[in-house]
Amino acid sequence: MPSSKPLMTQSSGSIPDSIESALRTLETESGGINALAAALRGPLGATFARAVDLIRNAKGRVIVTGLGKSGHMARKIAATLASTGTPAFFVHTAEAAHGDLGMITTDDVIMALSWSGEQPEMKTLVNYSARFAIPMIAVTSNASSSLGQAADIVIELPKAREACPHNLAPTTSTMMQVAIGDAIAIALLEGRGFTALEFAHFHPGGKLGAMLKFVRDYMRTGAEIPVKPEGTKMSDAVVEMSAKGLGCVCIVNDAGEAVGIITDGDLRRHMRPDLLTVTVDEIMTKQPKSVPPSMLASEMIEVLNTRKITTLLVTEANKVVGIVHLHDLLRAGVA
Repeated sequence: MPSSKPLMTQSSGSIPDSIESALRTLETESGGINALAAALRGPLGATFARAVDLIRNAKGRVIVTGLGKSGHMARKIAATLASTGTPAFFVHTAEAAHGDLGMITTDDVIMALSWSGEQPEMKTLVNYSARFAIPMIAVTSNASSSLGQAADIVIELPKAREACPHNLAPTTSTMMQVAIGDAIAIALLEGRGFTALEFAHFHPGGKLGAMLKFVRDYMRTGAEIPVKPEGTKMSDAVVEMSAKGLGCVCIVNDAGEAVGIITDGDLRRHMRPDLLTVTVDEIMTKQPKSVPPSMLASEMIEVLNTRKITTLLVTEANKVVGIVHLHDLLRAGVA
């Protein structure tokens, strides 16, 4: 018969062993990141700046390489660099000797990751870098290692204890590798003045891609906009609200400019016996919030959240050209 014994026993109010373990892991890895930050404030800072300048001034791409866990981190760093405007890709250290060296040109910069700096498989890349005068940046914890001595620039990461209780499994070390990679990518991004619009070119898919589209990509236009002129009776405005199904109606003047908006909330706040007989001018919220069609969707979401509203008018040259509803954004995966 299956045992009914609980998976874990603990005294009332105590922290589970798994949580204690997780906290130790996070604290140990945080210590590594703090040590890295302290090193950057010291002598490592000048070296880091040289590495960033080398990459920025390169005519080619950044070739990020590594083996084992360092290889996984190298893949991530290459992806982050590429997505933030610095052309980069990953070359597997071992595969380089089997034809992948052909991916590397003399205009490129090699960024090699190895915690020990003594991986035998790295020798092929080191020799290739020297033979064709391709600059190499080593990211290692040992500047005096074979890799460190061969590199043009050495970003020496502070030695830190792994989160593994045996100090063996790469944990803190890989966290520090990916952190320095992120730091390089963001320094290049900021130095280049890389904008959100440029970012959108590399991220057309998923929620991030949706956030980087524009208001005009999500707004309803033409006959879909619930709109009535000033002076309209509330009975007609309510019919328009119901017909368009957006829970609001935009009030415009003769020039087509938005002068007010009436929402379901306004109807509840102004509920009275003669509500349907008065004009919209008495009920509408004047000077409604609007956004331009050229605004990024991410900024539009911020406006909706900050003002705690579900609809936004879209105006151009003060005239209403569209309307955006939160439900449409949810369906599109933006909100």
